[in-house]
Amino acid sequence: MGHGSSGLRRVVREVAKFGAVGGAGLLVNLAVFNLVRHLTDLPVVRASVIATVVAIVFNYIGFRYFTYRDRDKSGRTKELTLFLLFSAVGLVIENGILYAATYGFGWDSPLQSNIFKFLGIGIATLFRFWSYRSWVFKTLPAREAVASAESFLEEAEKAAARKLRPRQRAL
Repeated sequence: MGHGSSGLRRVVREVAKFGAVGGAGLLVNLAVFNLVRHLTDLPVVRASVIATVVAIVFNYIGFRYFTYRDRDKSGRTKELTLFLLFSAVGLVIENGILYAATYGFGWDSPLQSNIFKFLGIGIATLFRFWSYRSWVFKTLPAREAVASAESFLEEAEKAAARKLRPRQRAL
């Protein structure tokens, strides 16, 4: 298999790990949301923001120590700052959708709230996946250099093999 297929495998593995942590975070988010809604008199969006913050903490631990444990760990303060910044944007996306449904359209039954909470989480997740892998949990430069060098060597070996084949046929 060439370098391209191993790169694809790496991305598929990353998406699966991100999905596992994100799926658990989704359950945490929805469970906390519904508990806060049923145990307190807080408005729907405030309950959702609390649930999102709890899920953000849960997800950071899962992403750092499971999904992206092999990524650069040298700048933890910068990593955490960027994670919180992008998580805050995701929080606004997620809860903005719930806010619009609740206060813009009056869809505030428990079922409707959960549907729009779930929809908001889904849209925010796309943003979070892109931002976390692009800016927060960056790959180690050495790993990219090794992969690039291996790819170059594989191509050089293939080129050398192609050049030898015509000579072998002529002999």
